[in-house]
Amino acid sequence: MTLDPRLPGWMPHRPPMLLLETVAEATDQGGAALARVDPDAWYADAGGAMPGWFGVELMAQAVAACRGRELAGRGQGPRGGFLVGVRGYRCALPAFPPGAALEVQVRLDHADPSGLRRFHCAILVGQDTVAEGVLTLLEQQP
Repeated sequence: MTLDPRLPGWMPHRPPMLLLETVAEATDQGGAALARVDPDAWYADAGGAMPGWFGVELMAQAVAACRGRELAGRGQGPRGGFLVGVRGYRCALPAFPPGAALEVQVRLDHADPSGLRRFHCAILVGQDTVAEGVLTLLEQQP
C-alpha cells in the first residue's frame, strides 16, 4: 500500500489497521477515499482477497478520513467518533479481489447538533458499485 503521508493526520487509524491509501475529495457533505486490496495483508483470505464484509470498515474509515480532511481544511483537528449503526449493507461480491482499486464514496444525509451523523456510502470497483450501506456515527464535539 502506498499511504498518503497526510492521511494519519486526518484520522486516528494507523497501519496495519488503516485500510485506506488516500482521500480523493472531501467537503462538508462527504467525499471519496481510495483503497487497494493488498493480497499479503492480515485480512486477506487464502486467495489474497478482502472479505466483502470488510466494506463496512472501509466505509467507516472513509467517513473518518474525509471528515478529518475537511476539518483540517478549516484549521481544526480530527474528532473522535463511534460507529453506532449500519443499515442495509449489501455487497455484490463475496470478497474484493486481490489488487482491486476501491473507491469508497460517502455522502452526508443527516447531521444534528449532538454530533449524530448519517452517511450513505458506496464502494466502487471501476465504474461498478459493488457495495452500499448507510452508516450512523456519533462524532465527538469540540
